[in-house]
Amino acid sequence: PVSPQLADSEFSPVFRLLTIFAYGTYADYLAEAANLPPLTEAQKNKLRHLSVVTLAAKVKVVALFFPEFSLHWDSLMLVTTMFPQCIPYSVLLEQLQLKNVRQLEDLVIEAVYADVLRGSLDQRNQRLEVDYSIGRDIRREELSTITRTLQEWCQGCEVVLSGIEEQVSRANQHKEQQLALKQQIESEVANLKKTIKVTTAAAAAATSQDPEQHLTELREPAPGTNQRQASKKTSKAKGLRGSAKIWSKSN
Repeated sequence: PVSPQLADSEFSPVFRLLTIFAYGTYADYLAEAANLPPLTEAQKNKLRHLSVVTLAAKVKVVALFFPEFSLHWDSLMLVTTMFPQCIPYSVLLEQLQLKNVRQLEDLVIEAVYADVLRGSLDQRNQRLEVDYSIGRDIRREELSTITRTLQEWCQGCEVVLSGIEEQVSRANQHKEQQLALKQQIESEVANLKKTIKVTTAAAAAATSQDPEQHLTELREPAPGTNQRQASKKTSKAKGLRGSAKIWSKSN
């Protein structure tokens, strides 16, 4: 028979054990061990590995959505304020029903080599730091939660996209304003040059001179001005020499 039909058949304990391996944890197995088939040590370790994956997923959810709070989960406090995506040894020892830290670390190392999870053992702080873990099967009742989460994620993406488009629109408007200002300045400069040229041409026509020659004369001082300034400097120098001679004779 197919799997759903096993739940109401003589194989219901096997079906229940199958669902525990698909969705549950080692603690779930221990709670119903009297009504379930016994497990070998290899099967127990496999279920323990999957239980670590479940705990890692729960801690990751806490770190993502409640980064500043502590959360009670299955009567266990997983503190993620200081240790995001970390599972304390005390939680693992209780959930996996292991006797000591040595057994726990050996189990985690086996899970890492089996590529069930990736992370590191922090022996100083007594915790498992999880970087990656495999995904597990999804219960039917969890589909609505996943759908709602994906919808919220899509809405968040739309908000971000809308913000980006608004920023792009503002940047384009600012660019257009700057280009218009540049064109305005260039137009004013060109008009000013034309005005100066027309004024210069009119002044040159009034004096019957070439406009370019008139501009040159406006820029350069008259020749007599330089000669007068030079003669003034020479007379001053002569006066100073004469006064010096008179002073030396008097001495």
